[in-house]
Amino acid sequence: MQVESFIKVLDSDFYTGVPDSQLKPLCNYLMNTYGIDPQHHVIAANEGNCVALATGYHLATGKIPVVYMQNSGEGNVINPIASLTNDNVYAVPMVFIVGWRGQPGIHDEPQHVYQGKITKQLLAIMDIESFVITKNTSYDELEIVMAYYRTLLAKGKSVAFIIEKGVLEYDASVAYGNNYIISREEALTYILSVSGNDPVICTTGKASREVYEIREKRRQGHGCDFLTVGSMGHSSSIALGIALQKPETKIWCIDGDGAVLMHMGAIAVIGANAPHNMVHIVINNEAHETVGGMPTVAGKTDFVAMVMACGYQYAVCVQSVQELETELKRVKTYEGLCLLEIKCRLGARDDLGRPVSSPIENKEAFMDFLDKKV
Repeated sequence: MQVESFIKVLDSDFYTGVPDSQLKPLCNYLMNTYGIDPQHHVIAANEGNCVALATGYHLATGKIPVVYMQNSGEGNVINPIASLTNDNVYAVPMVFIVGWRGQPGIHDEPQHVYQGKITKQLLAIMDIESFVITKNTSYDELEIVMAYYRTLLAKGKSVAFIIEKGVLEYDASVAYGNNYIISREEALTYILSVSGNDPVICTTGKASREVYEIREKRRQGHGCDFLTVGSMGHSSSIALGIALQKPETKIWCIDGDGAVLMHMGAIAVIGANAPHNMVHIVINNEAHETVGGMPTVAGKTDFVAMVMACGYQYAVCVQSVQELETELKRVKTYEGLCLLEIKCRLGARDDLGRPVSSPIENKEAFMDFLDKKV
């Protein structure tokens, strides 16, 4: 189905969401049509943030907003849906567009399998009626569903469209990019050279895949790396939990700008606990690259000032290889909580692979590795 047809049926002029690879045609359409426009299109930090933004839009206009997200974001919307928008509370109607990763019967990565299995059930539990759009769904059928949905929206209820893989199409393209020099994989290569045999906790997405491949290329083991293949935004808290229990071991957390923004309250908790043995690295390409390249607000966010205000002892931002090499050596021996932000360009190798070990195998190898550390 062409995105333009889908948008016509929805008949809304406000969209907010967190980008998803299966919704890339929709995301590209919104970027080409609106860009980032507070009146019509806002890319939020997390999906709960989207629900609150959509609520504000409805309160101000009386109109129906649209929230788009990957199904992994359902967990982030449960609280604001149950305690804010539900028709037993404020009865704020909105339309959800949910990309169905891990759909039963379709191969996907391990972190999506269980989420895919419970996608429809979670919506049902939240009293949100859903309709699955497949490749066989016609425009006329969609109009009929939307006509029914409007009767529910008028009663203050929310509704959802679940989008199967490859359903939406959009003929135009969008070029995403920035002017930074260092590639993410290049930055990771330097980081892993300096971190040596220290434990590394890496965020979800292409960063973890690149860490895995760098170790493979060097014929190193993977035991010292915990690759957080799901749970976007929580790698830094995982690293904090480890750092507090292993105070004599240097702990490296490799994060992404979108991940940091998604659960930014973690920064305050990390700063308040101030583990002297933790290095927090933020790979900042100002984009949700893994799911298509749509921008984050990290280009307008001063991570260095933010973490220092939250209690980090040292923080610096680098943009060149020379600066990166210098600062990596500094944080390697620094006694105190520190942050290294690395401004990176967009892009990854076309032949970038995926870890062949399972998440459970990764966990067990990592725990065994940690058990042997001081």
